[in-house]
Amino acid sequence: MDVNGAVAEGFEPVREAFVRNFQALGDRGAAVAVYRDGRRVVDLWGGSRDVDGTAPWERGTAQVVRSATKGVAAAVLLLLWQRGELDLDAPVGAYWPQYKAAGKERTLVRDLLAHRAGVPVLDRPLTPAEAADPDLGAAAVAAQAPVWEPGTDHGYHAQTYSWLTGELVRRVTGRSIGEWIAGEIAGPVGADLWLGLPAEHAARVGRVGQTEAPARAGGLRTRPKRAVADAYADPGSLTRRAFAAITPMPDENDPAYRAAALPASNGIATADGLARFYASLTGEVEGGGARLFRPETLAAARGERSAGADRVLVVNTRFGLGYMLHGAASPLLSPTSFGHPGRGGALGFADPESGIAFGYVTNGFRSSVTADARAQALVRAVRTAITAA
Repeated sequence: MDVNGAVAEGFEPVREAFVRNFQALGDRGAAVAVYRDGRRVVDLWGGSRDVDGTAPWERGTAQVVRSATKGVAAAVLLLLWQRGELDLDAPVGAYWPQYKAAGKERTLVRDLLAHRAGVPVLDRPLTPAEAADPDLGAAAVAAQAPVWEPGTDHGYHAQTYSWLTGELVRRVTGRSIGEWIAGEIAGPVGADLWLGLPAEHAARVGRVGQTEAPARAGGLRTRPKRAVADAYADPGSLTRRAFAAITPMPDENDPAYRAAALPASNGIATADGLARFYASLTGEVEGGGARLFRPETLAAARGERSAGADRVLVVNTRFGLGYMLHGAASPLLSPTSFGHPGRGGALGFADPESGIAFGYVTNGFRSSVTADARAQALVRAVRTAITAA
């Protein structure tokens, strides 16, 4: 299996780890990109573009990145706050009056971003077609009664994050969140990422699918602890209901699904696009990409807002405003890192202390939610590279 691309001097451990992912961890098609201080130092790809195919992965091949999309969506709300168009401490109902229903009138905008809104489930799940309709999704989550008092606890809003963030952006700007990302983030930064895939880019996107992982891989446990496994198996648990807010699970290879804009789950990106996006949050990027976050916005993104036992994921999680923070459940590069994994594979994050921005995408999804063994092997290799420098 050929690995293509290049690494800068000193980042050879990342190439070695990427090769091992195919040899020992079962990767079928993947790419990784790393920036340091705005300059790309790793750009690697290999395997097949389709999880079930043989056509080679090429430079610029993109994939569905699932919940790694949440980090891009969070940037939209934070940039609106940075521009003075959105107040993070205002009630959601100030922008979206219908959201005040069923005991949610005191929910703050920052509660949505920090997974503290109390609405990770829908009493009546939406079909994939209904979920793709922003009006139906927004109406469903606005009518939903919270399962805990908003702002008092946290639990991962796996699917409902789509309509919470998407509708708020639409109410504030009059534009869909996908349009906003295209015009204000992806375009100016030069990042290959989309929420609502344009037809002209469809041919660049590979087919994704579920693949099996070994019981232990690269020193990282890949089978969940008993309590976590039980939560996913119980149809009445918050865990199961949160991920089943769209039922049945959408076909992620369906062009109609990819053309929809679900900021919790169906963004599409290249590894370079994901890494370049995160690089732009903390500084300027080679090729003319401007810095997106001012220092105070970066501080807001990284400041811990939720920590401890997650009511949905049944592990201890840490969140800033829209971003997972470094911790045991989701190890990143260092305590200064912030970013977001995609269930079963993808990962994007920035580490302001070292100047690193990271993106990994794959077409083979696993059962992991917060930390995938393949991505973690690459993160450890990045740590080795910068420590040795």
